[in-house]
Amino acid sequence: MKTLHKGFTLIELMLVIAIMSILVGITVWAINPSKQLGDSRNTERRADINTIVNAVYQYSIDNSGSLPTTTPVISITPTIVCSTTGATCTSAGYVDLGQLTAAEKYLTAIPTDPSKPTAPSSGYTISKSANGRVTVAATLAENAATISVTR
Repeated sequence: MKTLHKGFTLIELMLVIAIMSILVGITVWAINPSKQLGDSRNTERRADINTIVNAVYQYSIDNSGSLPTTTPVISITPTIVCSTTGATCTSAGYVDLGQLTAAEKYLTAIPTDPSKPTAPSSGYTISKSANGRVTVAATLAENAATISVTR
């Protein structure tokens, strides 16, 4: 009489493990989690710079067309408080747009970059052209993206 052995042979197990490894590798490559996370942070950066630009222009509407004081290109800081009266803070090349966050009238707080929320700089720059156009840009954009808004 024949005896039947129940179970899998070593070759069968190795073949199944190899096929599963290939499928997992293809799935991870197709999903590319680091790119997806970078894209989601870039989406948040786009929303943040639009928020800042909108606050600057709301400030302008309420102040007879005058824009917050800025030097040609400045990094925005959420932590350095230099003035709430509209003066420019040039400490370490940063500017505090305290007039936008004063009494939470235009912004409750200056947004910070999602990849470095505790950095001294917010991760955004603001500049004003000779014609008074304001550009806000994200300096830490990922996946070779350029994120800026000019109005």
